[in-house]
Amino acid sequence: MLLVMTVLVGVLYPAVVWAVGQAAFRDQASGSLVRRDGVVVGSSLLGQQWTGPQWFHSRPSVSEYAGDTSGGSNLTAKDPRLLREVAQRWAALGAGGASAPADALTTSASGLDPHISPEYAAAQVSRVARARGLRTEQVRRLVTDHTRGRTLGYLGMPRVDVLELNLALDAAARR
Repeated sequence: MLLVMTVLVGVLYPAVVWAVGQAAFRDQASGSLVRRDGVVVGSSLLGQQWTGPQWFHSRPSVSEYAGDTSGGSNLTAKDPRLLREVAQRWAALGAGGASAPADALTTSASGLDPHISPEYAAAQVSRVARARGLRTEQVRRLVTDHTRGRTLGYLGMPRVDVLELNLALDAAARR
């Protein structure tokens, strides 16, 4: 029985799942890779860290976007370490007395979100435009063009794919 189950569950089942994935969902099964000029620059499913004022920044990640350690911090809302991290992010954002979007200050449950809220993207427009030497309206239009609505009109929240936006920003800056 052990040999039969090993072959069935350890070999045949994974082979069938792999074959169906390759046949029906080739892009997703291969990691939803994003290529530019034939070079893989990221995945549409995983966030990545962007540094420097010329880029839109992703949501903070506990794991520094390492997929092998995906997960949240599990710190409570009153934990001094979390409060200190949020305060540091607030200062880095330069929000001053203005409100800041939650996704600019807190990490996600997975730590690998590829999207940010339109509000967080809007909060970064001036910095990115200034660093790139582009007009604020031009950068704001790129954010609007890369904002996706709710899935099926009611699931989730509007979102901006940071990788897509930064690739479009880079292409606009090269023109």
